[in-house]
Amino acid sequence: MGRRKGRQVNGWIILDKPKGMTSNKALNIVKRILDARKAGHAGTLDPLATGVLPLAFGEATKTVPFIFDGLKAYQFEVRWGIETDTDDAEGKTTRESDKRPTRDEIREAMKLFIGEIEQVPPRYSAIRVDGERAYARARGGEGFELEPRQVTVHSLDLIDMPDEDHCILSATCGKGTYIRAIARDLGRELGCLGHIRNLRRTRVGHFMENATISLDKIEEIGHSAAGREALMDLILPVEAALDDIPALVLNEADAARLKRGQSVILRGKDAPIITGSVYAMSRGNLVALGDVQKGELRPVRVFNLP
Repeated sequence: MGRRKGRQVNGWIILDKPKGMTSNKALNIVKRILDARKAGHAGTLDPLATGVLPLAFGEATKTVPFIFDGLKAYQFEVRWGIETDTDDAEGKTTRESDKRPTRDEIREAMKLFIGEIEQVPPRYSAIRVDGERAYARARGGEGFELEPRQVTVHSLDLIDMPDEDHCILSATCGKGTYIRAIARDLGRELGCLGHIRNLRRTRVGHFMENATISLDKIEEIGHSAAGREALMDLILPVEAALDDIPALVLNEADAARLKRGQSVILRGKDAPIITGSVYAMSRGNLVALGDVQKGELRPVRVFNLP
């Protein structure tokens, strides 16, 4: 007998990832509960981190880049005076300092970390070094250097300072930014050292914290067949990932052309005046991602939705 493939589930669940679990493990738990055939996530969270982890199922996996490339927001706690090999609380202490920064010193130093900045990723990261993940090399005790990369930090704010050893910050940033590296480098700039103690992601693209559902809730609901069906009602449509680009509504004949990989000419007095990326809908279903140039819609990615 062949391996059972599961059922075709299409859409998004915005998971509130629990602390102490990898993103892949969280994804696989939800995938198993839904008995979903295909799934992926948009943007890995460290095991230490909690918060927004968009899970894509079925045809939604084709739209992951639109979420992955979007703005991300975090709230995080920094512990001053200790630097670790992982740049977070799970690592081993590598250096210590008795110095502690003031609020004004923190605010002044943060200005250096806003905008387009050069950032060296943490040694314990998924970046590949000569074909192998950096974290695997770091765990093996290998000596290696990671090249700095340009990332964009849109905002960095001091939220609270409960005591001299800790502060709570918030950040919004572009893809590829490591919050652990911001904490590490901020500590070095202040001369006091530091690492991440708690990290929560509050936004990925336009998926916000208030749209999340906890893993505990999913597991609780998913205990029964009726509960699993109820979970299907919580799945956002595939096109939920595409809110940042315009939508076009097509008739069935044009939709069929797009599904065959053929272009569609946008004719008539009601034809939209639009250029660039769009997504096409027909009879309430997502048909394709496309590109419009000079009134011609060319399919870039076709969807097979019921």
